[in-house]
Amino acid sequence: MMSKLLLLCFLFFLSCSHLLLSSCFSFSNSTKICPHGQSLALLHLKKSFSIEKSYSNYFKYYHLPNYPKTEYWKEGSDCCSWDGVSCDLVTGHVIELDLSWSWLSGTIHSNSTLFRFPHLQRLNLAFNDFSGSSVSAGFGRFSSLTHLNLSESGFSGLISPEISHLSNLVSFDLSRNWDVEFAPHGFDSLVQNLTKLQKLHLRGISISSVFPNSLLNRSSLISLDLSLCGLYGRFPDNDIHLLKLELLYLWGNSNLSGNFPRFSENNSLIHLYLSFINFSGELPTSIGNLKSLQTLSLIECQFSGSIPASLENLTQITYLNFYYNHFSGKIPNVFYNLRNLISLELSRNNFNGQIPPSIGNLTNLRVLDFSDNQLEGAIPSSVYGFSSLSHVRLQYNLFNGTIPSWLYTLPSLVELDLSHNKFTGHIGEFQFDSLESIDLSMNELHGSIPTSIFELVNFSSPCLSSNNLSGVLETSKFEKLINLKDLDLSNNMLSLTMSVHSNSMLPNIQTLDLSHNNISGIFSWNVGKDTLVYMNLSYNSISGFEMLPWKSMRILDLHCNLLQGPLPTPPNSPFFFSVSHNKLSGELSPLICKASSMGVLDLSHNNLGGMLPHCLGNFSNDLSILNLRRNQFHGIIPQTFLKGNSFRTLDFNSNQLEGLVPRSLIICKELEVLNLGNNKINDTFPHWLGALPKLQVLVLRSNQFHGHIGVPKIKSPFMSLRIIDLAHNDFEGDLPEMYLRSLKATMNIDEGNMTRKYMGDHNYQDSVMVTIKGLEIEFVKILNTFTTIDFSSNKFQGVIPKCIGNLNSLRGLNLSHNYLTGYIPLSFKNLKMLESLDLSSNKLSGRIPQELTSLTFLEVLNLSQNHLIGFIPQGSQFQTFGNDSYYGNPGLCGFPLSKRCTTDEIQYPSQEIEAKFEGGFNWKITLMGYGCGLVIGLSLCCLIFVSGKPEWLVWIIDKNIHKKIARNKRSTCGRGARIS
Repeated sequence: MMSKLLLLCFLFFLSCSHLLLSSCFSFSNSTKICPHGQSLALLHLKKSFSIEKSYSNYFKYYHLPNYPKTEYWKEGSDCCSWDGVSCDLVTGHVIELDLSWSWLSGTIHSNSTLFRFPHLQRLNLAFNDFSGSSVSAGFGRFSSLTHLNLSESGFSGLISPEISHLSNLVSFDLSRNWDVEFAPHGFDSLVQNLTKLQKLHLRGISISSVFPNSLLNRSSLISLDLSLCGLYGRFPDNDIHLLKLELLYLWGNSNLSGNFPRFSENNSLIHLYLSFINFSGELPTSIGNLKSLQTLSLIECQFSGSIPASLENLTQITYLNFYYNHFSGKIPNVFYNLRNLISLELSRNNFNGQIPPSIGNLTNLRVLDFSDNQLEGAIPSSVYGFSSLSHVRLQYNLFNGTIPSWLYTLPSLVELDLSHNKFTGHIGEFQFDSLESIDLSMNELHGSIPTSIFELVNFSSPCLSSNNLSGVLETSKFEKLINLKDLDLSNNMLSLTMSVHSNSMLPNIQTLDLSHNNISGIFSWNVGKDTLVYMNLSYNSISGFEMLPWKSMRILDLHCNLLQGPLPTPPNSPFFFSVSHNKLSGELSPLICKASSMGVLDLSHNNLGGMLPHCLGNFSNDLSILNLRRNQFHGIIPQTFLKGNSFRTLDFNSNQLEGLVPRSLIICKELEVLNLGNNKINDTFPHWLGALPKLQVLVLRSNQFHGHIGVPKIKSPFMSLRIIDLAHNDFEGDLPEMYLRSLKATMNIDEGNMTRKYMGDHNYQDSVMVTIKGLEIEFVKILNTFTTIDFSSNKFQGVIPKCIGNLNSLRGLNLSHNYLTGYIPLSFKNLKMLESLDLSSNKLSGRIPQELTSLTFLEVLNLSQNHLIGFIPQGSQFQTFGNDSYYGNPGLCGFPLSKRCTTDEIQYPSQEIEAKFEGGFNWKITLMGYGCGLVIGLSLCCLIFVSGKPEWLVWIIDKNIHKKIARNKRSTCGRGARIS
């Protein structure tokens, strides 16, 4: 009976349910719950934006659904059914609007219909383009809003204070709107009023405030991202008790200091990013409390000390990155239980010792990066189970021994970098073809390149340079490497057998470096004809090319080979073309001027001859380096240079060029190096070059320059000049004192606060031949602190200007083989950086100033063949100079000469004071005063003997002599002492 009653009740319930569902279905199909006003507001909102379909290409990288939702909003239909719109089922009010990823473009004005939905609880406008829009007061009217997402949508300007009125907000995401900022105290107000916040993401918003302590008391917080917000000051040192906090991002606040935060044991933290901030100190042992932590990023902070052993408690960790800190000591053996670790990056620290054996337990590891440390010893050999390991970076350490066999058997290996270590032995055979990039450069590996290398079909960038690899490479072996982009086998002992087989052309290769090997004969490997942009074959024994077929070549370096015959015409595209130090001959064809994008042209050290093409100075606005040194060119230097040209270096040294220095060089405003030495140029001093603002090196030596240098035609010429060589010409007259006064680049160089670098860039570095320390030396690189003056072997006469002593950063000074007279200036004591001083073969007289012993850097001194007298100074560097420094001066005495000095020679009075007395001596004045002086003298003598006090005369004479000496010391730099 009871069962029948239950059955009847069940049937009655089914019947009622059916009627109820039918009624509901009928209502929903016959009635629109969206109020008409809301439909109109939404349609008006739709019309205020345009649809930018190009955004779809950008959004596809996020792998999230994106489409123009408003395109499906149709007038006359229920707005509550539109994409991105949700309504209250009872009232029909719009309570949620999700237009994220909708390709919208336009400005949200303060009177936008967006703000006509007072019942809105959720608003998501993320990933659109609302450029020109601000986070205006309208957003503060949504009093029921719990979720607001405006991230990455192009908002800008100040955030309205009304935002802090949204007291019901649970989630607020304004991140990646890079031009948005809080008004002063605006962020503090927001933190104080939005007490229900669980998610606060403001990445990239300018807060420019200290970190508010009140945030660490907000127990509701689950996710906090304040990255790149301009936070400054010190992060609170108190313990963090946010038990629900799962994500904390503070990275990119470089002015935020502090220590690693301390978290309580019962925390829920999963993601912690503290990279690129000024946190320092050691990691606390409390880091072991983060037992739920999956990602920990401490990139580019100031942490130091050793890693605590409590790190072994982070059993859930998957991503651990301590890149670029100051950690030291050994890497702790704490990885036994960290089996979930996928990425372990400890590069650019000061770790030492060996790799801990527990690394072998990280069977899920994909990235292992210990590069840029001081790790040593052999890599562990008994490692198994790294089936997922794809990136191994151990470069820049001190590892030695052979490369362990397990590295050749990793099935997922994509990148292997063991460069800059001390590995020895052979390179083994790789068992899988997943490898794309390998760098074993700067080791001590030897033997041949393994054959498995040529089977790696995904290979894109192998670098095996700077080892001791040997053997013969057949170009046909490369035919399977169709994805190869960069190949560097430089600095080995490899030779090459070339094949013209079409399959070895490497259709995608872009850079090829085979320099410093044993490649010889004709180079016929036309590899990468359409794609190769960089090729370096320097320092081989290549004798020629079948052709230069490369259409896209930008850098072609063939210097230091055995190329002979006429100059190969480069492609029209290269920016850098060097064939220096070869045996090329013949004339320079005007076809070279078709390479209109040329930036560096180096043809130096060959046997090229003939006249230079007139177009050479004006065929390319990009040409910055033209080096024709040590050839057989004759005729004149090209006379035309383009206005606005880029010339930085012009080197015509050691040819047979003649004529005048081209006046058009005055328009080469970027010129730093002009080398015309060792030619037949017949001209006067090119004083107009002094107007070139960047000229640092001027070499005119061994030509037929002549005449007086004279005085400058402009104020402050040659302000940047620091290497000047006028040696072996026919200049005459006085040394150019006014020019010497202007050499500011040789004065007061503060090397301590100066970045030492070489002239040039990574493509080309300048060189110069100078005579210094008695030797002709080629500086293959010119240090930016090197300075020298060489006026030797001319016909200069007169005294040495004292103002040379102002050039206190000078390294070398050579005034030898001229007709200079007078004394060695006492001001030379100021040349504290001087390493070489050559005043030989002149007519200098007087003593060697004792003050020159203060020149502690002086290595070479040559004062021979002059008329110097007196005692040779002793002490400091003068103890190291031999007889050769002084021979030809019969009046000198003392060490190292065998001639001993008399008492008078040792106590010789100051020559500069004497010069002042002698310089003022005149016989006419003496004769005019002789009579008066005789009468006064006799009267004084009588007075003295009568008074009995001859001390009075001594006192007067002594006083006058001291006054005379004091006046002489105040004399100016410019007047040289002359003997009449």
